[in-house]
Amino acid sequence: MSLAFDTLLLETDESGICVLTINRPDKMNALNSRVFDELDLALDEVLSNSEIKGLIITGSGDKAFVAGADIKELNTLTDNEAEAKSLRGQKTFQRIEDSSKPIIAAVNGYALGGGCELALACHIRIASANAVLGLPEVSLGLIPGYGGTQRLPELVGKARALELIMTGRFVKAQEAKEICLVNEVAEQDAVESSKTMMSAIIKQGPLAIAQVVKAVKEAGKENGYKSEAKLFGDLYNTADFKEGTSAFLEKRKPDFSGK
Repeated sequence: MSLAFDTLLLETDESGICVLTINRPDKMNALNSRVFDELDLALDEVLSNSEIKGLIITGSGDKAFVAGADIKELNTLTDNEAEAKSLRGQKTFQRIEDSSKPIIAAVNGYALGGGCELALACHIRIASANAVLGLPEVSLGLIPGYGGTQRLPELVGKARALELIMTGRFVKAQEAKEICLVNEVAEQDAVESSKTMMSAIIKQGPLAIAQVVKAVKEAGKENGYKSEAKLFGDLYNTADFKEGTSAFLEKRKPDFSGK
């Protein structure tokens, strides 16, 4: 499958792995209103197309994943427009976090500001060796507006998140792994490493993967364990559970139907 956009590329291989590429190389793949509009359209396709099993998000070229928001566009906004833009970006990124299909960010090069926030919204982050991540909005007299102040503490802890956001400093790939900002640093290509990991994920029961996303979101909350038990029990009524257990007992690979 290949769909045409102005600012994105969307391609799916025979295994069902879809790669979404932010394609504004002349602007370091910066996020603007058009990118967000097309991201929503792309997510509509990914989430509704049963042939797509998992999504990898990356940036065009090897210099930038997404270097941030489009500053020229931000500079024209009123305070009310800025708040609306923040809410609009948060809504799109929340769709990524809530996706029932696994989403990996292949962070190639700079992932700054909104680009870092996009990566944070993905379920897993794999960085290239030259990746650089950061939330430098304070250098513009702003704060992160697409969920960065909420998601970063979940990954690196509150104190570390405050340090990174208040100093605006950049974090290179190896340190990002050490502080759990990324899961892995790719030995070669971040997209290929992401495909390897995604291949391992999409072999599993798709309904179980969707329930994992829901369960982990409840981690640390008052009803987290109760939610886990409910989601666990719900899977007992699925054909995938019956297939998975039968395949285990029969010593064969399961053929999950997603039902």
